[in-house]
Amino acid sequence: MAFLEIRGEKPQPHDVRRELRAIFLRFAILAPIIVALTAWFWPETFLSLPLQKTRFWLLIMVLYPMLSVWPQEVLYRAFLFARYRSLFRSDTGIIIASALAFGFAHVIFLNWIAIGMTTAGGLLFARDYARHRSLRLTCLEHSLYGCLIFTVGLGRFFYTGAAWHH
Repeated sequence: MAFLEIRGEKPQPHDVRRELRAIFLRFAILAPIIVALTAWFWPETFLSLPLQKTRFWLLIMVLYPMLSVWPQEVLYRAFLFARYRSLFRSDTGIIIASALAFGFAHVIFLNWIAIGMTTAGGLLFARDYARHRSLRLTCLEHSLYGCLIFTVGLGRFFYTGAAWHH
């Protein structure tokens, strides 16, 4: 796949088991922090989606990775890395550019939480993508955090309908 080749070089082989361990370990550390902060700052919406609209929540859990995560990762990781890598002297530059583009794309939600969280997530996802060049692994990690965000009650910051009705 052309998107996976940077400057004509084949991606370096990666140890999938090691990468999966790293993804799940990082998630095991960061997820409780996200959960605790959400419960603390927004107790009124904490877990509201799975508790009040269970079917809709389940639909999001299934469709979000395919309809949102995959296209975003193709654009902000695979395409951006392949198309614009030559503009940067190091991986650090393309990682930052990817994260900023990803965060900026979320200005449509009209709140700093969406922009801040996606910029931070974009740094994480781009850094890992720069190392392993695996869309599958990057999509997995993005899906974990995205599904967590919708589960704990932060999804309201990532929903366009809500942005225009405040």
